[in-house]
Amino acid sequence: GTIAGCLVQSGVIRRNGKARLLRDNVVVAENLTVSSLKRFKDDATEVREGFECGLTLSSYSDLKLGDQVETYELREKPRS
Repeated sequence: GTIAGCLVQSGVIRRNGKARLLRDNVVVAENLTVSSLKRFKDDATEVREGFECGLTLSSYSDLKLGDQVETYELREKPRS
């Protein structure tokens, strides 16, 4: 697959987290999974804001220069 070189601008990227891909501020692919995450040559479970990393997205390999990857976490909220 294609490896994306990234700079985390805000928050945290976690391996096996959900992601969406934006190209020119338009959602190109959604409900992707961060299948691998590396810092330099070492595997990482998470990468924090301000650091660089390399990642691959589960079923999507058509990455282009300037694409943005947004990661998110789904949480269940109990009823009150």
